[in-house]
Amino acid sequence: MPFLFSMLVVALMIGALIDIITRDDSQVKYLPKMVWIIIVILLPLIGSILWFAIGREYGESGIAIPRMRRAARPAQTDVRPAPAAPVDTRTTEQQIADLDREIEEWRLRQEVEKRKREDGGSPAGTETQPG
Repeated sequence: MPFLFSMLVVALMIGALIDIITRDDSQVKYLPKMVWIIIVILLPLIGSILWFAIGREYGESGIAIPRMRRAARPAQTDVRPAPAAPVDTRTTEQQIADLDREIEEWRLRQEVEKRKREDGGSPAGTETQPG
């Protein structure tokens, strides 16, 4: 009995190796062909089973694997269209001019804050004259 099992494993390994070698690279999933060959040689039983289960790309003419079908979903009645992207009708020059104005505004605001900090935070109009 162990002899028969060993012969079946060797036959499965040889079949997997032939299948891997004769397949095109586009028909091999998850790993390159060379890695699958090494796996099947090092782990004959497990490697061959893995090859036929997940590594091989089955086409329309191959073995049909039954798959669970998804349950039918109820029809969605509230279908809203995607919001339209905002359209900016300004030219590039106008956009650059707007950005320049914003930059200048921020620069002026920073200058005002800097002057307020330099004055020591005293309220305007209440400054005392030296002397």
